[in-house]
Amino acid sequence: MAKIFVEAYGCSASFADSEMISGLIQNGGHTLANNSTDSDLNIVVTCSVKDSTANKMMYRINSLKTKPLIVAGCLPKAEKDTVEKFSENASLLGPNSLGKTLQVINSTLKGTKQIALEDSDLSKVGLPKVRLNPAVGIVEIANGCMSECTFCQTKISKGDLNSYRLGDIVRQVQTEINDGCKEVWLTSTDNGCYGFDIGTDLPSLVNAVVDIPNEFMIRVGMMNPMYMPRIKEKLIESFDNDKVFKFLHIPVQSGSDKVLHDMKRGHTAGTYREIVNKVKQRFSEFTISTDIIVGFPSETEEDFQKTVALLDETKPDVVNLSKYSARPGTDAAELKQIDAAEVKRRSKIIFQQISKLSMESNRKWIGWKGKVLFDETTEEGIKGRNFAYKPVFVDGDIKIGRSYIVEIIDATVKRLVGKIAS
Repeated sequence: MAKIFVEAYGCSASFADSEMISGLIQNGGHTLANNSTDSDLNIVVTCSVKDSTANKMMYRINSLKTKPLIVAGCLPKAEKDTVEKFSENASLLGPNSLGKTLQVINSTLKGTKQIALEDSDLSKVGLPKVRLNPAVGIVEIANGCMSECTFCQTKISKGDLNSYRLGDIVRQVQTEINDGCKEVWLTSTDNGCYGFDIGTDLPSLVNAVVDIPNEFMIRVGMMNPMYMPRIKEKLIESFDNDKVFKFLHIPVQSGSDKVLHDMKRGHTAGTYREIVNKVKQRFSEFTISTDIIVGFPSETEEDFQKTVALLDETKPDVVNLSKYSARPGTDAAELKQIDAAEVKRRSKIIFQQISKLSMESNRKWIGWKGKVLFDETTEEGIKGRNFAYKPVFVDGDIKIGRSYIVEIIDATVKRLVGKIAS
């Protein structure tokens, strides 16, 4: 049997797909290689959200094409011709075609290119997996979304919303916990609309998961603001449980309603503002994360200043900043683009602003003392998370998957620095 190396790029859903691909590989009698050099075949699980990520992946695909190669995930579905330009002999596996993983692997090993980009999987819940992190279970709760954002390729790659059954997800979470996971991520293209197609919703899912009696923490993944008015009251109630990280990722993208309309986001800046205010009224310590795109084709200086003002007003703890990039096949790519130098200027202003906001947010935690779950090994050391999902680093002999009482003694823009409390 073959030695196969799997690597993933992009969002948590891509990493979840890579875990399932690895699980299917092992179930099929193959072994997992530790690197691309020692392998018989390489698999790259891709993301198609940003130009910068896509360029990095294309370089990687090009560098791996001397061996049998499978390009999986969103990119081959959204940009099949581009992928083939970099590696014409690579087999292609779509994000909703994981059921054909072994078939594609066996064909590729025999020297036959196979293209499996059709949407064939009804549910990914329950597929075998090899976890990237033994302490963290990544559970996909749905595939696709209900949005039509003009800047995004994800809809092209993953299609319409397909929510997985609530009971199946709960059983999968129980499996993750039984296997030793102390932290569970509920992830999808857009968690906010989970269940709308099958008669349920995200708060109902969160409430069902927290009823599992074991000791663990739940991170609820990204949700677009447009669906929040429908679920926000119930969702805030569900977050009252101690098992749920006090963390919300709500990507507003712009402070200008005109730009949001042109993006077809389905919400206003006021929608985002109301959610933030309600959460902060309910919880004294809560982490708000958002995304901002600068340089969308229709963004004027006035629109840009509205984004600056919204960030100053709502003071999110974490802001993921992106310079707009025209993704092939999207509506916004057909519009007249803003000069790159101007986009860079605006990006620099926002970067300085969010660095200041993050520093202010993190410094408020100095002196806090409480439980931190250490869940990840990084190049900078072992990283933990407190109840508000704040990243915490400490010196000392720390075990992954264990909780410690930590006192925060310092803070930087990106982290809290602590010491083990006696």
